[in-house]
Amino acid sequence: MRAHLGDQLVVESPATGAARRDGEIVGLHHEDGTPPYDVRWSDTDEVTLVFPGPDAHIHHLEHEHSGAAREPLPDTHETESVFTAPRSARAANPGDIGRRVGVERRRQGLSLGEAARRAMMSPDYLAYLEEQPSDPSLATLIRLADALGTTVAALRGGGMDLPPGQGHALLHPRLRNLAPEECRTLLSTHGVGRVAMSASDGRPVVVPVNYEMVDDAIVFRTAPDSVAAAAAGTEVAFEVDHVDDAMSQGWSVLAVGPASVVTEPEAARKLTQHAHTTPWAGGDRETWMSIRPTSLTGRRITPADQ
Repeated sequence: MRAHLGDQLVVESPATGAARRDGEIVGLHHEDGTPPYDVRWSDTDEVTLVFPGPDAHIHHLEHEHSGAAREPLPDTHETESVFTAPRSARAANPGDIGRRVGVERRRQGLSLGEAARRAMMSPDYLAYLEEQPSDPSLATLIRLADALGTTVAALRGGGMDLPPGQGHALLHPRLRNLAPEECRTLLSTHGVGRVAMSASDGRPVVVPVNYEMVDDAIVFRTAPDSVAAAAAGTEVAFEVDHVDDAMSQGWSVLAVGPASVVTEPEAARKLTQHAHTTPWAGGDRETWMSIRPTSLTGRRITPADQ
């Protein structure tokens, strides 16, 4: 017995041949499609691990869109229609879970095929989850979380609106200062940091920005009339950090130095061309700012025995 994701497992009464129970196969435990399977039963919507007996058989699902052929399972020669529409016909409208799966997969540097192989599902099914609003089963989420090195709660967006650091402190924490070279290494990961400066009325202001590290300078894009742009010619502070809630540890880096506007057109063009991300805030943010640190400090919290 071999199955694809999306196929139907039908359990029949040996005496009458009448269907007794059926469900969708939502998870495979072997790459060749052999049992056991994670099955979502149609009568209860529950997912259970099933070792099919002699009274069970597989109904290979045929989809109304038959423009693409299903890839055969290893060591078989069957070719059947994929259970989803051809990729060209899919709407690029992923749900929240699909977006998080896609972002985490790309963050890990995994191709669609490699991530699907690790999660023991077909690439076409993974593409479907990433591209379409969907409600994958718990078994599927567990397998995806394991393949992507994250958690089911993270894929579901649990804790999305909570600030980091909600966990308990370590029993024996160790707080150590970071050397400048280690601070530069942590800064070079780019991402989101915070610029602290004085506003025109003298009040302190902290602004989050998407930043890059180019040579020894911290650069970010902003609007020409923004608070951050007005900080040109003044000394500012820039902070970036990472918190690991699960392990109750993390680090922070603080850079202090003069801010300036990148006025050379060719330099600004190269920064735009090689930027890892566009500003999340959107809008007209084509003014590049540069901070050249004159002071670079950092701290890391780890267990005392590390």
